[in-house]
Amino acid sequence: MKILFAGPSLSGTEFVPQRSNEDRLLPHLSLTCRGPAKCGDLTRAVDEGYNVIGLIDGRFEDVAAVWHKEILYALSRGVTVLGAASMGALRAAECHPFGMIGIGDVFARYAFGGLEDDAAVAQVHAPAEFGYTAFTEAMVTVDATLDAALAASAIAPEEHALIRDKANAVFFKDRSWACIFDVLASDIAHAAERLKPFIRNVKRQDAQALLKVLLEGKYPDEAKPSGAPLTGWLFNETTQWQKLRAQH
Repeated sequence: MKILFAGPSLSGTEFVPQRSNEDRLLPHLSLTCRGPAKCGDLTRAVDEGYNVIGLIDGRFEDVAAVWHKEILYALSRGVTVLGAASMGALRAAECHPFGMIGIGDVFARYAFGGLEDDAAVAQVHAPAEFGYTAFTEAMVTVDATLDAALAASAIAPEEHALIRDKANAVFFKDRSWACIFDVLASDIAHAAERLKPFIRNVKRQDAQALLKVLLEGKYPDEAKPSGAPLTGWLFNETTQWQKLRAQH
């Protein structure tokens, strides 16, 4: 049994629910789709019998975020847990030594590339009823776009640094391309025209990569944990864990 937690990273596709707090079942793919995960959702999925979990998007501001402990719980029960793109990439970077499988560029940046800011994947988006449409851009998308523009010599190295600093200074709830271009207007000539051809939605690309692995069950080398996962570890049912179990 397979379950996917996704929202804005796969907005507008059949892989996100159409109503809040309601599953979208895809029997032709043997897949259950739920919206962005919050604390307790992965534990509930394990208890419901799902043995493969794909974590892409998660909630973090109005509720407690997915807890590392519930990922360890799933892994200790023999459940395959995949992470990519957004909250999934964050948790995979933290839990891949224990056997969680991280996929994609965002995961790699958090795990091995020096990216530390959790807010780099944050976006404001619509609810399920409106297709989880994203209203803002994640900083990881801005970074991927700037890297592509730099590689094509559309911007100079000093412009890359300036644009990134200014975009990163915009509060994540306000960070749209329109806002970024407005902020850059006085410093970077023709910023919109130069950057738009290189916009790369890295979160969606990583989410699609996870989806492919989830549906096909094939784990290419780049989708496997780097190095041998820790072995011999035991799941410790701490007091806080027992409190979570009592609440869910």
